[in-house]
Amino acid sequence: QVQLVESGGGLVQPGGSLRLSCAASGSGFSIDSMNWYRQTPGNQRELVALFTSGGKTTYSDSVKGRFTISRDNAKNTGYLPMSSLKPEDTAVYYCNILARFGVRLNLYWGQGTQVTVSS
Repeated sequence: QVQLVESGGGLVQPGGSLRLSCAASGSGFSIDSMNWYRQTPGNQRELVALFTSGGKTTYSDSVKGRFTISRDNAKNTGYLPMSSLKPEDTAVYYCNILARFGVRLNLYWGQGTQVTVSS
């Protein structure tokens, strides 16, 4: 079993920055891909950024150039530094991972962290 814990959310003014973290704990697994999503009330969860096992990164158009996904495999931790934040970035941010247990892949989600961009 794998547990994900996100942190780093909070209230920030427009134009400000935050860095989200996603720490995976457990045993017997490696992280295949680590990704970030966000969700606002009444809307579906939307993809923000992907980080594949091959090291490829992909971003939604709305965050490209402002957010940067990264990961530290030794720490089983992913990061999402966010800059030039806008009010429309306000959402609950979730990380997920595809955890590899040998040939088996399982998907896990974190509990989410609130990001509020407001003056």
